[in-house]
Amino acid sequence: MTTTAGGASLRFRGERYDGVIFDCDGVLVDSERITSRVWAGLLTEIGLPTTTEQSLATYLGNSMGRCLEIVTEQLGRRPPDTLLPRFYDEVKVALASEVTPVEGIVALLDALDAAGIGYGVASNGEHEKMRTTLGATGLLARFEGRRFSAVDVARPKPAPDLFLHAAEALGFEPGRTIVVEDSPLGVQGAHAAGMTVIGYAELVAPDRLRAAGAVHTVDQLRALLPLIAT
Repeated sequence: MTTTAGGASLRFRGERYDGVIFDCDGVLVDSERITSRVWAGLLTEIGLPTTTEQSLATYLGNSMGRCLEIVTEQLGRRPPDTLLPRFYDEVKVALASEVTPVEGIVALLDALDAAGIGYGVASNGEHEKMRTTLGATGLLARFEGRRFSAVDVARPKPAPDLFLHAAEALGFEPGRTIVVEDSPLGVQGAHAAGMTVIGYAELVAPDRLRAAGAVHTVDQLRALLPLIAT
């Protein structure tokens, strides 16, 4: 099976694949600690004391809708209506000034481009957030027309909907798609979509990603270069 980009294909563990779908936060852009710090600060203000580390452990990979559900469960009441608007405003400023590309991602994308391999991004985050983070890191143009958000589908990760939507738009067969994810929820969603998942274990322990369905894990993205042969 060939990709839509120049008839090229890639191989992983001897199998041929159409292309790659990346998660955004934590895989393309080093944003998870920034957003978790902002979220933790706001939760602490509304009476739910939370550290950045606790925020990462509890909310990593979730859609904002699910994050609000968790906050409501923990608070025992609905959070203030101002919580999300304040978060969006504060995190946009923080990300625009602080976010950087994940180490190794530019070299990996360069290698895929050079080989004519198609790729895209599928994130539980909103389109505006992706435009902010990808724009601030110089990656936005590389994903023009190839950005997919949970707001585009009925159910966010860990449901398979977003990955199936992205694969269809990119012209990838689900069973011939590699997904790079850094959260158990994302891994679960890609696995449920019938895709081959490689876990990026920078924030989450490798065994948690493998338990969620990752067939392989790496702790540095440059380690993917020799694994994915074109």
